[in-house]
Amino acid sequence: MEKRKEIFSWIKVFGFAIVIALIARNFIFSPYTVHGESMMPTIQNDNRVIVSKLSDIDRFDTIVFDAPDSDDRYIKRVIGLPGDTVEMKNDTLYVNGKAYSEDYLNSVAKQESISQHWTEDFTLEEKTGKKVVPEGYVFVLGDNRPISKDSRIFGLLSMKSIQGQAVFRFWPFNEIGPL
Repeated sequence: MEKRKEIFSWIKVFGFAIVIALIARNFIFSPYTVHGESMMPTIQNDNRVIVSKLSDIDRFDTIVFDAPDSDDRYIKRVIGLPGDTVEMKNDTLYVNGKAYSEDYLNSVAKQESISQHWTEDFTLEEKTGKKVVPEGYVFVLGDNRPISKDSRIFGLLSMKSIQGQAVFRFWPFNEIGPL
């Protein structure tokens, strides 16, 4: 009888641990495996990251979201927030008319592509038909601009499709740390 109580006690502990883990994974954080090279050099193909589902999304955050054009999930960088204007001119990003230095971009690759712009010139209106990012949407770009499938291709991204902010890389081991 004593052995049965001990087994039941262990089953309750494991059951409770599983419930807590499921709640945490569904509402607090989840792992994500990166597929593709659109965020290089910041994040490489097959990197594994933790996605925080509680983070507020700000400009330049790296987010994971349900792709608007497939059943996949993408990882990109938030560039435009609701109310923002976005323009790229001569490889310089302008948000609300202010120039931003994009230090996260691969400067070596940019220099090697001297014959062409790393990011083609565009305005938000040219890419989305909107002068400003509407409420409930964001404009996203990949860091590896020449190959990234992002808001320049699929348009504005609904905030409802955002799974969360990529906050921590846990694989490969030699690159473990916050993003």
